[in-house]
Amino acid sequence: MTVLGIITALIVGLIVGALGRLVVPGRQNIPMWLHMLIGVGAALLGTVIARAAGIATETAGIDWRELLVQVVVAAIAVAIVAGVGGRRSVSRY
Repeated sequence: MTVLGIITALIVGLIVGALGRLVVPGRQNIPMWLHMLIGVGAALLGTVIARAAGIATETAGIDWRELLVQVVVAAIAVAIVAGVGGRRSVSRY
């Protein structure tokens, strides 16, 4: 993978993380950097899932079905992380 490929993957991951956050209803009490990290991971995992499902990922232009899989994976991950993080309570004693 070239440097340009890595930079592109990071940018797509950031966009996927932001879209995943928008898809999940309600407020998520997790930091923005964690949304970005989730987006990068979801972009990578979404590509693996899309390839395993037989969705063409090596086309000219935007692969809309692959992007949809990535956003769904990001939304699920954001919901899980927000749910786990939302259950924590801070004790002041």
